[in-house]
Amino acid sequence: MHIIESGNTAAAYGVKLARAQVIAAYPITPQTPLTEKLSEFVASGELDSQYIPVESEHSALGVCIAASSTGARAFTATSANGLLYMHEQVHWAAGARLPIVMCVANRGVGAPWTIWNDHQDSMSQRDTGWIQLYACDHQQIIDTVIKAFRLAETVNSPVMVCYDGYILSHTYMPFELPDAGKVDAFLPP
Repeated sequence: MHIIESGNTAAAYGVKLARAQVIAAYPITPQTPLTEKLSEFVASGELDSQYIPVESEHSALGVCIAASSTGARAFTATSANGLLYMHEQVHWAAGARLPIVMCVANRGVGAPWTIWNDHQDSMSQRDTGWIQLYACDHQQIIDTVIKAFRLAETVNSPVMVCYDGYILSHTYMPFELPDAGKVDAFLPP
């Protein structure tokens, strides 16, 4: 099925199709619509998951670390200064070899304060032990999110799915929703 939606929505559909069991979220521009969409999926019963709103990005990754440590499929998302605030936990997740997936809607880090696209946020985490995958359009976002869970769980390492803030996160373009049955076959429980 083809739809026209934002890149954040494409990412949310990828998480939904991957059947993430725990989603920890703290809002930060430009990833907020992604976690809002996931909360809608959970509230409507379309996604059987625990949606946990937390008080900070540090806590969001802490929740994912705890959930993943118990064997749950865990997901979070962030951007810019939020990713920097997670830095301590980013190392912990990699060192513990936890298969967490995190979307990073790339945005510049202040100062000066900026909301525009820049990869300095994810690049600053280059040596933390996370696999980083970069998507260049909405189809790649949804497909890469699904593949990221398979990759993370195969090699026991956390994976970031990075895409341009605003340029991709908020623009609308067509993409195809993969068949849920095929995703389930590709990414078993």
